[in-house]
Amino acid sequence: MSRRPIIEMTGITVERSGVRVLDGVDLALYAGEVHAVMGENGAGKSTLIGALTGTLAIQSGDVRVDGVERMPTGVARSRAEGIATVFQETHLSPHLTVAENVMLGNEERGPFGIDWRRTRARTAEVLARLGLEDVDPKAPLSSLSPAVKQLVAVARALVLEPRVLVLDEPTSSLDAGEVHMLLAVVRRLRDRGVAILFVSHFLEQVFAVSDRMTVLRGGRVVGEYLTEDLDRAELISKMIGEDLDALRALRSQRLTHHYSVTGNAALRATALGRRGTLEPTDLDLSRGEIVGFAGLRGSGRTELARLMGGGERADSGELWLDGERIQLRSPGVALRHRIAMSSENLREEGVVGGLTARENIVLSLQALRGWSRPLSRGEQDALIDTYLDVLHLSPDDLDRPVARLSGGTQQKIMLARLLATRPHVLILDEPTRGIDISAKLDIQRRIAQLAGDGVAVVFISSALEEVVRLSDRIVVLKDRTKIGELSNGPGVTVDTIVEMIAADLDEADSLD
Repeated sequence: MSRRPIIEMTGITVERSGVRVLDGVDLALYAGEVHAVMGENGAGKSTLIGALTGTLAIQSGDVRVDGVERMPTGVARSRAEGIATVFQETHLSPHLTVAENVMLGNEERGPFGIDWRRTRARTAEVLARLGLEDVDPKAPLSSLSPAVKQLVAVARALVLEPRVLVLDEPTSSLDAGEVHMLLAVVRRLRDRGVAILFVSHFLEQVFAVSDRMTVLRGGRVVGEYLTEDLDRAELISKMIGEDLDALRALRSQRLTHHYSVTGNAALRATALGRRGTLEPTDLDLSRGEIVGFAGLRGSGRTELARLMGGGERADSGELWLDGERIQLRSPGVALRHRIAMSSENLREEGVVGGLTARENIVLSLQALRGWSRPLSRGEQDALIDTYLDVLHLSPDDLDRPVARLSGGTQQKIMLARLLATRPHVLILDEPTRGIDISAKLDIQRRIAQLAGDGVAVVFISSALEEVVRLSDRIVVLKDRTKIGELSNGPGVTVDTIVEMIAADLDEADSLD
């Protein structure tokens, strides 16, 4: 490995909408090395890629290519410096052939325009470098498997002979066999001397293919490590960080009122799954119980929640509500069964920014009741008065557009909207992410009260301390698979979960 990196980023700071999302980040990429960037959602991984490839402006810091300062100013400039990027979404055209996709914008030309024979020959040459000799350059892209399509995107990036290849979540939609194929290609490119920046939420893949890691948290570098010197438990601890001490009192309160499962499940999933998203999963959820889903981003925790809440349709398994089989084709259908779900993507799938807080709170109840029977002003006021107290909402915020309110207030409004429907099952994905300590405590206390009132709750948080604090039972997921369950108690800590996630699958089974 060369002592001098191909790319060296020093003190990189990026701001978006006045918020600093990268703060003094350093990164060095070397020829013949796979460098993984690790961190939970919001850590700054995508922003770092944007800074490297010139799609995001850098406020301060230096970028050097072969030791010469050359600040990225756009995609064209980064390509000229030998940097190519393959994103999770391949941006390929299914209606074009493999050759047309691979060589788009770089076709071989003759005196009368594009020379398709030479273009296809060049495509075959690039595909062969990836071990895809059997792929026909004339085949339509739509005829290929997801893994081969992803490799076609890699082939397109290789046409310009890049020295640096950025792979942003390249395996997120692939099954195990397809992942193995793609990682083999990554190793082959590394051995050819390409510097590879690899971003993935899947720990096993990162440890299998990377030589070096940089860990980000909250837009800052936690550290840079040789992969062989860092074990899984230590990596997870560095990614998730420590939680705030002020919330820990709720832990003892929850343990005092610890729920023991008795009787039949309110909601039961049997072999519930979706190809490429979640392996078939069994789970029982009882009324009065908080079940925490624990796992890193990409583990399957959100995917399981969405299958149980109607956000996605399962293609295997069954879902039972109070002993009756149900099919959830949408969140609206789930709501009619009194299953309410809050998405982790609050702004796109939660609150409606252009509506007022009042309008947001009554939205789900009005939809459930039917638009032909509008809630009266008196009914709205009575409903809203309830949540002003229990969620500590300010009356001054009620008639303001939600988009202008704080993140904590938006989360409270979303919770109030769900509670207005009187759900029997409540599924909450990251309900406390990105909010201040006061709002976080309000929401967590209310979740504990709901369980005490007999609501079955699913609780998901990237902060494992929160999962341990609130849950009666913890379902642990890893690489789209449920690897075990823990009954919560004094002996269960964040370290217990971290060790379970970090263990190999056969070790995790022994912890179940």
